[in-house]
Amino acid sequence: MICNNNYPNWKESEEYDTLISEDSSHVIILHNDEVNTFDFVIECLIEICEHTLEQAQQCTFLVHYKGKCEVKTGSLEKLIPLNNALLRKGLSSEIV
Repeated sequence: MICNNNYPNWKESEEYDTLISEDSSHVIILHNDEVNTFDFVIECLIEICEHTLEQAQQCTFLVHYKGKCEVKTGSLEKLIPLNNALLRKGLSSEIV
């Protein structure tokens, strides 16, 4: 499951009959830490990544139990400011 609320320009793949995003070449991955509370991480995901409450909660639980979660997809130009904002809040994230 990919946790994001970003569904840009979907198109159907003829070969596999699935949906593929044209604008998701990069991903912000949020990593687990032993510092931030669940509530704080949820607030950051809502504020910075524009997640719904449910999306933010699901991502937070995945980060806690799996160690990381994809929280946003998109172009590098769009993700750099979001990732920087997460880092300024003290969260551990990266763009891949």
